[in-house]
Amino acid sequence: MDSTNEENNKKKVNRKYIPDDISISILSKLPIKSLKRFSCVSKSWSLFLQNPNFISIFRNYFLSNSDPLDDDDVYLVFDWDAEQHEMMSFLSGERLQNVEYLAPPTVYDYYRFLFHSLGTAINGIVCIYINGVHEKAVLWNPTTTETYVVPSGLAELRQDGANCYIFHGFGYDPVADDYKIIQHVHFSLFGYPFSIEHKDNTFWEIYSLRTNSWTQLDFLMPTRHLRSVGTELYLNGMCHWWGKTPYEAYVVSFNLSNYEFFITPLDMHANFRFNLVVLNGSLAMISNVKNTTFYVISILGEIGVKESWIRLFEVDVMSCVNRPLTIGYKGNLFFLKKDGKAACFDLTTGVFEDIDSHRGGLIGQIIVYKKNLRPIGGINND
Repeated sequence: MDSTNEENNKKKVNRKYIPDDISISILSKLPIKSLKRFSCVSKSWSLFLQNPNFISIFRNYFLSNSDPLDDDDVYLVFDWDAEQHEMMSFLSGERLQNVEYLAPPTVYDYYRFLFHSLGTAINGIVCIYINGVHEKAVLWNPTTTETYVVPSGLAELRQDGANCYIFHGFGYDPVADDYKIIQHVHFSLFGYPFSIEHKDNTFWEIYSLRTNSWTQLDFLMPTRHLRSVGTELYLNGMCHWWGKTPYEAYVVSFNLSNYEFFITPLDMHANFRFNLVVLNGSLAMISNVKNTTFYVISILGEIGVKESWIRLFEVDVMSCVNRPLTIGYKGNLFFLKKDGKAACFDLTTGVFEDIDSHRGGLIGQIIVYKKNLRPIGGINND
């Protein structure tokens, strides 16, 4: 009799069952990559990703698990007035009520133009450029006002015909302790580009601040689909940009240390618009169907794995919105309105409110920025 009871108890102990409430509590605290892998363990766990209650718990924990803000955490705003004069400022505070006006870099003051920035500020440094056929790049620390003019690339030094070069990313190589810029070059004839699929007519080159020189890369890689704000960014030693063909859309991720690249497909059709953003340290994508106000925010769990995208937020905003700008601290989603002003949607509270640009300018770009006094060329003196 005793042996029978003991055997029954063993069966109960060995039963492979975890109550759903405990599973939800555990899985909702996992990183995106781990969550997608654990969803393969059982059918019930995989269904959690389709459960609105689980997704709500997961995204609330995801947003709350962020670093606290300090006085150096601000937003760098690029805007301009009706006469196309560039204006820049730092915005901070709970309602972005604090403003610190900045003087734009004067390295190109002989030429009126609009600055654009390659998506991400790194150690207080941004890479700004003139958007055109022949783009010029400058490294700039808005905190110290220091500037560093990037020399001409290999394409500009060649005399064998016209060419077009497009910046694809600015980032930090943690292995070499070096800041780098990657750009794509293709040659043209009478103003018309040769086929960029032909290796003899196109190449990539990368700039190193440490050596102050460009190096040509001997391989082909998919290029940016557009040069607009939100199509590229830097995160964790890699530059990422959005690419597209008539048949598919994808994210290209380029490793600044070993120069390897990865392609992550997007499960979207041709009518979708995309914006690459960073949300709580993860690579994210804001997508919507053109001419609609319904936006989806998806988080990428593992680079190169299409199935690791998680559809995390769905946002329906006012009809006055034109396009997303970025995602900021504490889940603030910034939009550009049709009147050229900016608005903020709080992913935590669902509150949508206008942002005062303080000088009445038209918003061009908003960058999450942390003030840093480190000199731009400091790595060359290590």
